[in-house]
Amino acid sequence: MSGVYISAAHKSSGKTLCTMGLCAALRRRGYRVQPFKKGPDYIDPLWLGEASGRACHNLDFYTMTRHEIVDTFRRHGAEADISIVEGTKGLHDSVDLAGHQSNASLAKLLATPVVLVIDTEGMTRGIAALLQGLQYFDRDITLAGVILNNVASARHADKLRGAVEAYTDVGVLGVIPRDDAMFLREQHLGLVPANETSDAGEIIGRIGRIIETRVDVGAILARSGSISAQSSPLPASPRARATPDIRVGITRDEAFGFYYPGDLEALQRAGAELVAVDTLRDRALPPIDGLFMGGGFPERHMHALSANRSLRAEIRRAVARGLPVYAECGGLMYLAKRMVWGDRRGEMVGALEADVVIRERPQGRGYVRLRETEHAPWPRAGKARPGRVFPAHEFHYSELRNASGNFEYAYDVVRGHGIDGRHDGIVFGNVLASYVHLRDTHRNHWTKRFVSFVRDRRSRRRAGNVY
Repeated sequence: MSGVYISAAHKSSGKTLCTMGLCAALRRRGYRVQPFKKGPDYIDPLWLGEASGRACHNLDFYTMTRHEIVDTFRRHGAEADISIVEGTKGLHDSVDLAGHQSNASLAKLLATPVVLVIDTEGMTRGIAALLQGLQYFDRDITLAGVILNNVASARHADKLRGAVEAYTDVGVLGVIPRDDAMFLREQHLGLVPANETSDAGEIIGRIGRIIETRVDVGAILARSGSISAQSSPLPASPRARATPDIRVGITRDEAFGFYYPGDLEALQRAGAELVAVDTLRDRALPPIDGLFMGGGFPERHMHALSANRSLRAEIRRAVARGLPVYAECGGLMYLAKRMVWGDRRGEMVGALEADVVIRERPQGRGYVRLRETEHAPWPRAGKARPGRVFPAHEFHYSELRNASGNFEYAYDVVRGHGIDGRHDGIVFGNVLASYVHLRDTHRNHWTKRFVSFVRDRRSRRRAGNVY
């Protein structure tokens, strides 16, 4: 199985653009490309998925065991000609001093060679010292080569290439000049996601053509194959899928698009048929037994969401009648009474008795740890009791204001912020609404529990029992 890891010396070096362009260039040549992204991220995977034509899966030390990481990589990679992993920040950066969660550690775990993308602005001979340091800091890393990015001129390129060739044994795989065409539009919280971009295909095609022209794609293919062939792939884990017996709506449009492909697959394996719900255009809910409202940037679509009064009213009525709902971050924001962002205001669903206010600074960002309380509504497996602690992550600039009444919470926050620094997971009716993003892994198989909850509530409704 062939694979390559795209990393850098530091963040904002051009990894995403190079990875996306490489996926597009290889796909154009007829290769089946399987993308992966290190860590908890939705935006980069959306772009990589568009570029490759295959869902991008996240590999995360915090929420996954090492076996799960390798299994996910092998299982999805086995269906492709080449797997490409995009890293985070720099090659040796890690949340721990020992580097156990670094890109280097992940590359070694996956037995993939590393291609470094180096932003060369203001750099000449020093490129050699930088590469030596990255290479010899951990001698177990195999460097397949370097892509010199943001190169000012042909003269600049000659100086960089000369230094690399004179002082290192790292091959130069490409030289990308400073080019306004090598960009992705940004919004207030980072890159604009692909699901919000009507011309995503055009952007990917443009960047793919640049990579194909400026990077030796063939050399990357050759070096990834020769290295990964030395490793022994683990056997793919079976993934049986139950016959669907419930229908779960999924809000998927420009406002909501943050879902882990593995979680959606897990929902299906548990017996859920996933039904798309467009919060901007649908006037009514389709026939569903439950609703999963993921994250996104609903504030950017505040007026369109507010203008769809028919769907907002129907969701509010469905919640009042007892529809099981799981709402994550953006979904929580949409369930509130209204959204406020500076001088902009918009009416939302109104099922949650609180307002959402967008702040200038992040209110919660990074990895979290949650302790489940007795108010968590989903059934627990076996003899499990409240008090279980599990990992998740959050990234939100909004907070709840003007809340009416006292909330019950599904989680105590052990690490992180959640809703108020101490709690997260508001429970009301059959709704669980939180700022944290869950990931269905060995450490927290939430999808089976949610599907079981939806199935139970449907059975009660059919039996004429009150929720």
